[in-house]
Amino acid sequence: MRKFLTALMVVGVLVMSVAGAASAKTFVSLATGGTGGTYYPVGGGLADLISRHLPDVQMTSETGNASVANLNLIGTHEIEMAFVQNDVAYWAYNGERMFKTPYKNIRLVASLYPEHIQCITLKGSGVKEIMDIKGKRVSVGAPGSGVQGDVSAILQVAGIKYADMNTDFLDFNNTTQRFKDGQLDVGFVTAGYPTSSIMDLATLHDIDLVSFSDKFMEDLTGTFSYFVKSSIPAGTYNGVDHDTPTPAVMAMWVCDADLPEDLIYKITKTFWENVEEMHKVHAKCKLFTLDTATAGASVPVHPGAAKFYKEAGISVPDLK
Repeated sequence: MRKFLTALMVVGVLVMSVAGAASAKTFVSLATGGTGGTYYPVGGGLADLISRHLPDVQMTSETGNASVANLNLIGTHEIEMAFVQNDVAYWAYNGERMFKTPYKNIRLVASLYPEHIQCITLKGSGVKEIMDIKGKRVSVGAPGSGVQGDVSAILQVAGIKYADMNTDFLDFNNTTQRFKDGQLDVGFVTAGYPTSSIMDLATLHDIDLVSFSDKFMEDLTGTFSYFVKSSIPAGTYNGVDHDTPTPAVMAMWVCDADLPEDLIYKITKTFWENVEEMHKVHAKCKLFTLDTATAGASVPVHPGAAKFYKEAGISVPDLK
């Protein structure tokens, strides 16, 4: 009887151990952006994909304040993952512009899609190109945001100062709201198109997008290498029936360097092996390709992600 009870106790301990192991989860949070941008829906889709396909990982998508705020969270180890722009990640990693301290723990998981500089105006405003914004009521992005960083770089190349305009510092949603209230002539948004807040504005007002000349984009990309030359196709927004040449940066998925290599490896592998599921989440997700998974990398690739990319034959930049 004693042997039987002993055996029974051992079996019970094993069952509880297995059950405990099966129920153990790693919780990971992903900082995205405001509800009016692209990060928010894409982040929700990504968190759902990872949580469904990896039973031992629970990823949660959180509303964030976009690139600068997200990188501060990563840099201070307050969140595990985030969506950010490659230019802002570069500034954060190197302690430049709005970042006073370098955050050397930022690591790339994947480059996702181009984020376009969308310079919005209203038809009849007289604004056709960047130099036309002098003297206008202009929103240049929220204070300390990635949008403001992009606009500052653009204005530097254009030779335009904030004092040359009636300048306001507004986020995506407040920018479009000021247009609706008749209080803006020009507003900048950096996001993947179509951006929901701009789509909403275009249903109420006759908007247009400001074009950037080839010469200006050559000067811009020559001065700041994180910009790329691109365009927004005609028909992206109601009433804008022309292609709009404009600069773009890359949206990146980054994480804290302290996350274990095996965790990031299996998250990266799971993401790319099921990436077609993301195509239904947002139009920008159709641009997710393994071939461009490290394109525009401005910070080092996490070792776990690098392991997967090397197995897949994808080049991994050697950034320090």
